[in-house]
Amino acid sequence: MKKQITLYTIGFAQKKAKEFFTILKDNNIKTLIDVRQSNTNIYAGFTIRDNLQYFLKEICDIEYVENKIFAPTKELRDQYHKDEDWHKYENGYLNLLESRNAIASIVTDQIDSAVLLCSEPVAEHCHRRLAVEYIGKHLNNVRIIHL
Repeated sequence: MKKQITLYTIGFAQKKAKEFFTILKDNNIKTLIDVRQSNTNIYAGFTIRDNLQYFLKEICDIEYVENKIFAPTKELRDQYHKDEDWHKYENGYLNLLESRNAIASIVTDQIDSAVLLCSEPVAEHCHRRLAVEYIGKHLNNVRIIHL
């Protein structure tokens, strides 16, 4: 029987740095997997890639990993912002993951007690929820927790 893996998700929007890093520490996160396409945008504040990598290590002793294979394309995001059709976005995103063979980029040991990062404050209409469910469907031993 496979060992159960716990995989978390978190969004940074509407969170101050203290709250964000406290949540990660309180949940004993070992690795943060950044699944954003745009992670160097100045509007990301403390979650700009290079800053985040430093803060994670210094504040929480958490490893930072970038995995853009799980990032939606700009075209997919733009279309969703235009028509707000979540069902269409979801299908497009899941098809994108399949076409990229995204599951092959997952290292099982790395995702146990890891967290997928995106910007949305809640997971309901965010690609990180779709990504973690996609991983769970393929691995069959994943417990998902949205922080």
